[in-house]
Amino acid sequence: MAEKAAVLPVEGRRNVLVTSALPYVNNVPHLGNIIGCVLSADAFARYCRLRGHNVLYVCGTDEYGTATETKALEEGCSPREICDKYHAIHKEVYEWFDISFDIFGRTSSPQQTEVCQDIFLKLLENNWLSENTMQQLYCNSCQRFLADRLVEGYCPTPGCNYDSARGDQCEKCGKLLNSTELIDPKCKVCGSTPCVRDTDHLFLELPLLKEKLEKYIEETSVAGSWSQNAIHATNAWLQEGLKPRCITRDLKWGVPVPHEKYKDKVFYVWFDAPIGYISITACYTPEWEKWWKNPENVELYQFMGKDNVPFHTVMFPSTLLGTGENWTLMKTISVTEYLNYESGKFSKTKGIGVFGNDAKATNIPPELWRYYLLTNRPEASDTLFAWTDLQAKCNNELLNNLGNFINRVLSFIAKPEGTGYGSVVPDSPNVDSHTLTRSLAETVGKLIEQYINAMDKVKIKQGLKIAMAISSEGNAYLQESQFWKLYKQDPSSCATVIKTSIGLVYLLACLLEPFMPTFSKEQLNLCPEEHLSFCDEKGEIEKAKRPWDLIPSGHRIGKPAPLFKGLENDTVNDLRDKFAGSQAERKLRTEVAAQLEATRI
Repeated sequence: MAEKAAVLPVEGRRNVLVTSALPYVNNVPHLGNIIGCVLSADAFARYCRLRGHNVLYVCGTDEYGTATETKALEEGCSPREICDKYHAIHKEVYEWFDISFDIFGRTSSPQQTEVCQDIFLKLLENNWLSENTMQQLYCNSCQRFLADRLVEGYCPTPGCNYDSARGDQCEKCGKLLNSTELIDPKCKVCGSTPCVRDTDHLFLELPLLKEKLEKYIEETSVAGSWSQNAIHATNAWLQEGLKPRCITRDLKWGVPVPHEKYKDKVFYVWFDAPIGYISITACYTPEWEKWWKNPENVELYQFMGKDNVPFHTVMFPSTLLGTGENWTLMKTISVTEYLNYESGKFSKTKGIGVFGNDAKATNIPPELWRYYLLTNRPEASDTLFAWTDLQAKCNNELLNNLGNFINRVLSFIAKPEGTGYGSVVPDSPNVDSHTLTRSLAETVGKLIEQYINAMDKVKIKQGLKIAMAISSEGNAYLQESQFWKLYKQDPSSCATVIKTSIGLVYLLACLLEPFMPTFSKEQLNLCPEEHLSFCDEKGEIEKAKRPWDLIPSGHRIGKPAPLFKGLENDTVNDLRDKFAGSQAERKLRTEVAAQLEATRI
């Protein structure tokens, strides 16, 4: 089989580069991580392909830094072994969720070292870096400087007082910290109280880059329609005043600093991690600069959770602007708030919530998980994952609305002649005089325009809601037409209603493809690759507004079958009980249950 050619920008086409925040490699992603980054970006990348744009979707695991070293210490292995293990787990989870990456790479690559060091040397050459002595926590017991994630203490932010704030950021209030600011700090490795020592580091002079950065933010936040939460977080950083930002760390696991004085240090993970987008593209194609040094022809869309915003709107663009090169800078940033779990927060560190591998173990299909997470996407405020809500959306929206409409249409066509159409799509000779159908077409046409407008603006949840509204219109159309009576009383009108309705089924399959990629084309007996492209140049948006023309008369459909299975109360209650508490508590419950079972035997 011939190797698939790399996707490269094409002159004259809309070239869209999509990234999702690189998931950290030291743990399994939970559902909050999945909707916050990879799934949201996937829905948008799929939509852009549907529109006929030229798309490259890039992601990968963020593998360097303290968290990897910490996990390696916990599991008694090397950082490389940790990265290999969890990269494979992440990859498997995203494949199960049907995420359509063009490449899912890693930051611990030779390309990462090359690109990162090259950017650093240009910043050094352009005098955007400074040296400074900083105070850092040092553990006498471990005989090492403690990187940010190797120390925890009370958050110093007034009114917060969270007792497990990390040395770089408080997970509760989101405030970025220096480890020396923590109250009552403790070494995470041995539990002892560290002392403060001096150590020399390199800093990116953000204050000197302020003018370039502010010009970029002012222009791009408007032109790229940045989400409000991204604008708010960025402005908060700017108003607080930009400060020099340390870009080196006293670690071994990372990109080495190509500087004689600092050769025993590595780059701070938040300096090198965003560069991972570039290096992963370089792993995908040697012509990576066509994507990353081509701002005239490439639009960069970046997806992430709200805690990652300043690194993508301040740190990363400042780094690239400082090189003086013609980089493709982010046009649009789409930021999610938090997806909370039942009565608390999803937490990787505490093992609370449903994780990617858990979703697979529930036997609930990925299409349903994708639908629920995207319809519940925390775009403007935090949203809540609840098992009863998952059940309600499955049963009321997918089963009773979408599934019911599609099954009614296909089942009727599949009935033998005399009661149906023998699985063959009928002709529709009197569409122009069929008032109900023309009215439906007008409504659907407006909804298609609203869907495209929402998705173009990366309002993914709204786009999904509008697509589902077309299904509701289809159900109302069937009901009002009373097609089952028309079959005998007015065969011509019945044929028009059914041909229009199967066109709507096809339209829905296309509009919902970004959200649920595989749910219904099989039963239509169409080629999997065949779909409307909604491409402006081809006039297919106008074609979509005439649903009776979408499936030709005489086309034979496949065998109808229910698309969705309802979630029963017992199943939901069992799942809620199973995933209550932390992973450690679940493991203990399983062990106790196994012991009780063993005593019965």
